[in-house]
Amino acid sequence: MPVQTHGVPPLRRAIILVADGVGCGGAADAAVYGDAGADTLGNIARAVGGLRLPNLEALGLGHLTAIAGVPPAASPRGAWGALGEASAGKDTITGHWEMAGLVTEVAMPTFPHGFPPAITDALRAAADRGLLGNKTASGTAIIDELGPRHLATGDLILYTSADSVLQIAAHEEIVPLAELYRICEAAREIADRHRIGRVIARPFVGAPGAFRRTYNRRDYSLIPPAPTLLDHLVDAGREVIGVGKISDIFAGRGLSRSLHSEGNADGLRLTLEALSTLAHGLLFVNLVDFDMLYGHRNDVPGFARALAELDAWLPAFEAALAPGDVAFLTADHGNDPTTPGTDHTRERVPLLAFGPGVRPAPLGTRSSFCDLGQTIAAALGAAPLPAGTSFLDTISG
Repeated sequence: MPVQTHGVPPLRRAIILVADGVGCGGAADAAVYGDAGADTLGNIARAVGGLRLPNLEALGLGHLTAIAGVPPAASPRGAWGALGEASAGKDTITGHWEMAGLVTEVAMPTFPHGFPPAITDALRAAADRGLLGNKTASGTAIIDELGPRHLATGDLILYTSADSVLQIAAHEEIVPLAELYRICEAAREIADRHRIGRVIARPFVGAPGAFRRTYNRRDYSLIPPAPTLLDHLVDAGREVIGVGKISDIFAGRGLSRSLHSEGNADGLRLTLEALSTLAHGLLFVNLVDFDMLYGHRNDVPGFARALAELDAWLPAFEAALAPGDVAFLTADHGNDPTTPGTDHTRERVPLLAFGPGVRPAPLGTRSSFCDLGQTIAAALGAAPLPAGTSFLDTISG
């Protein structure tokens, strides 16, 4: 179907469900990123002796990689394929931005040896607190390591990862949330001078030996360098609702409404709630637990349980879809919990398209996440994106 910018668009609503970190292996450049053999879905299935995901199987998930217990469906209910990432990096921002039409040509900087004095000195001055850590670390591990000292001194725990992130952890009883968020806003201004992708507030609670991160996390992202799919849709008069950390990832740009979620279960609940109120436009959902709770912690059984929970929820979601709706299940990167590290992995990500009127068809491996955004722009009557090839004709009945 041709892109329409006036009149009634071909479809009424689009929903993107981002299963954060759920890759399906097979990235052509995985070895360049040190991720040869990474395959989040395939490796989890092998590690647990097989997955049971009947609803995802029926949508075509088994066609994407070898998933023990999830064979290729003979006649999938939807269209199936995978997205290859064109951007440099394997970060949350680059993945989501690319879905929305922006390819990151030059990787955002990382800090494997900690942040330089130009950053730490400015951060100490802005926070009026000392800093602990300043190294690459697992978030849960560094809180366990430095939490007791943080409780004693009030100094902030500063750390990073293999991604372009500056993370600040603090106990909610030592650094009130309002103060932590203010510090992270100041850190965002410092990070802008160094093109760091995200500043993340990582509040936690509990006592030594039993620290626990909370869902009061906030991400402060680099502002997208150009208009995204979200901006194009709003300009076309469509509503854009973000669930989870979508607003954080896009620095609040191009969103009509934003709903903060506290994990997957809450995000799935909010998805159904938001869908019931959306008339025309995009519902953009991030399900963070796959990545935050299981991928980064190498928790294979937990990851498998979360996949089963998503699968069990899908029938209720599909029942809420109406004619003129199209849903896409995808991911922003991989996070294979069977690999030795705790960071994201460079992988292809699933592309499952389904809903009333969606024609079952193979979509192959797309060369860019931008193809998803271009398809939605065409489906909802927005201006075309600068990158990406629409597959709307393929899935339109």
